[in-house]
Amino acid sequence: MNSMAEVIEPKSDQLNADDLIAGPRTITVTKVEIRPGTEQPVSVFFEGDHGKPYKSGKSMNRVMVQAWGPDASKYVGRSMTLYRDPTVRFGKDEVGGIRISHMSHIDGPLRMALTATRGQRKAYTVQPLQVERQAASADALTIDAARDLLEGAEDLDALRAVWSRRAMAPFRGELQALLDERKAALAPAEPEEESFDD
Repeated sequence: MNSMAEVIEPKSDQLNADDLIAGPRTITVTKVEIRPGTEQPVSVFFEGDHGKPYKSGKSMNRVMVQAWGPDASKYVGRSMTLYRDPTVRFGKDEVGGIRISHMSHIDGPLRMALTATRGQRKAYTVQPLQVERQAASADALTIDAARDLLEGAEDLDALRAVWSRRAMAPFRGELQALLDERKAALAPAEPEEESFDD
C-alpha cells in the first residue's frame, strides 16, 4: 500500500472535513435521516459510508433544498461531490468544513447567496455533476449498497428510481424478493399493480 489517505482519516462517527484532505469525494445518497432539535439534525448516508454519514450544516442543507427540493426521500440515488473548504470558520478560527461543489439532477450552475458571517452573505455556486462522474460512482455499486438503496426508499417513486438505475441490473435477480417486499410495504391500502421494468 502506497496511499497515505487511509492513515490520516480521523476516528469519528461521521464524515469529517479532514477525511477530504486527500481530495474531493463524489457520493451517492442511500438514505437521509432528519432529527429536528438536535445539534446536527441531518445525516446523509451514502454508498460506502461505513456507518459514517455526512452530517451537513445549515448552509449545505439550504443548498440541497434549493437544488433537490425539501423532500429528502427524493435524494436517494442522487449524487454530489463534497470537498474540504479550509476557510470555514467556527467562531473566530478557520477550522475547515465540508462543502458541496457539484450535484446531479440540476440543469445548470446553481447560484445562491449563503450566510458567511453574521450580517454578511456570500455568493455560492454549485455545478452540475457530469454524467461520467455519476457513472463512475454507479459502477462501484455493490450488492450490499444496492440492498441499502432499496431499503432506504421511502415511497414507491423513490423505489422505482432506485430499481431503474443501470447499476442495479446485475443484482435484480437476487434482489427481486426484497423489491416485492418493499413494494408491498410502501403500497397504499388498495395498491394498483406497479411495474418496475422498462
